Amino acid sequence: MSQHTRSALLELDANHLIHPIHSRQAVASGHVWVRGEGAHLIDADGRVYVDGLSGLWNVFLGHGRKELAEAAAGQMETLGYASGYAGSTNPRAIELAGRLSELAYPSVNRFFLTSGGGESTDSCIKTARYFWKVRGKPTKTKVISRIWGYHGVTLAAMSATGINTYWPMFEPRVPGFRHIGSPYPYFYEAPPGKTRGEAAADELEAAILEEGPDTVAMFLAEPVQGAGGVIVPTDDYFPRIREICDRYDVLLVSDEVITGFGRTGTMFGLEHWGIEPDIMQFAKGITSGHIPLGGIGLSDRVAETLDAGGPIWMHAYTYSAHPVSCAVALANLGIIEREGLVAQAAAKGEELIHNLEEAVGDHPHVGEVRGKGLMAAVEVVADRDTKALFPASEKVGPRLLKAVDDRGVFSRVRDAVFVCAPPVCSTSEDLAQIAAAVAGALEEVTGRS
Repeated sequence: MSQHTRSALLELDANHLIHPIHSRQAVASGHVWVRGEGAHLIDADGRVYVDGLSGLWNVFLGHGRKELAEAAAGQMETLGYASGYAGSTNPRAIELAGRLSELAYPSVNRFFLTSGGGESTDSCIKTARYFWKVRGKPTKTKVISRIWGYHGVTLAAMSATGINTYWPMFEPRVPGFRHIGSPYPYFYEAPPGKTRGEAAADELEAAILEEGPDTVAMFLAEPVQGAGGVIVPTDDYFPRIREICDRYDVLLVSDEVITGFGRTGTMFGLEHWGIEPDIMQFAKGITSGHIPLGGIGLSDRVAETLDAGGPIWMHAYTYSAHPVSCAVALANLGIIEREGLVAQAAAKGEELIHNLEEAVGDHPHVGEVRGKGLMAAVEVVADRDTKALFPASEKVGPRLLKAVDDRGVFSRVRDAVFVCAPPVCSTSEDLAQIAAAVAGALEEVTGRS
């Protein structure tokens, strides 16, 4: 495409399209993506970029997998849509639910399908409230989640999301939501006698006791906080969380929207710590972003309540169990298993983090390089010794992101934290380019003084 064509497209875009996280300025200087090939995106000017964030954490396999397109086309020719409401089903949805039962945590065997992560969050919240009402505890309605947690931006999901920039223009938030601190090892300061993981988990117990255990329905947490900065908890955090939820009869809900289907080097995130949730939610990687699909998985205990013959679970989406999305998901899961991509994500994640540590680990403005599988972050600080941050007015994060972009890597920042999550098909050259781009951008934006 010519520069003229790109300019014309951006003009049409500015005149007619509203974007997620809308900014007129960002639209004017934005990319027009025209093609995706493996781990790369190609823009309207013909420039090739490493897709350092797998789209939005979701294109796990990489762009343009023909098997997924063929699965979609074949299903569209056979049955493009059918209602998934009770009393109506289709073979692909049935097959996918069975496949998920084989892959998910052993106690999670029943699945409700949605169009994406935000719908999945709302589905978890409503299911938890339904569960406790049926079990004779109607006051258990509150949701506890964490600062820096991201769970979507529908009104209930936004209220659970712990990133406060999402709130102000849409408040008041839904009542009954509370946030505790993130188990952010780089910054978390534990009191004497406790580890950081224990202290961070104990914040949940304190919040439950303050709210009243008979009012708290669920605790919602990502195994690794993604949009909040790829925050990996210490190994003693989630086992203690599980104990606290059991002690106070609170459902543990694992938000696997990013961590599900191999991204962290295990099929699902809590497997790293040997525990299981009561409810899990997923999206993104189930179709590698090629078509919308999400869902929730229920433990046998929770599913039994839905089957117990109580009031009907009056929760529904038009596109639940969409046969085309389910067909793509089945093809995607087949590729993940046949090609051993979960193990590849673990190995390539180690390579990515090693590259970043080699490239910027000793930089005076890098506080930490961290990650889990193919999720990684570089914490950029003003002072490495004190962990002091750059003033927001200096716009270090946006400047860093632009400098990385100028070096052919497309990704994202949270404040001055560079985050990346490239596709599992990324080559060693792609992973090296990400690290080199971050190193060059740091020198350009912060220097070494």
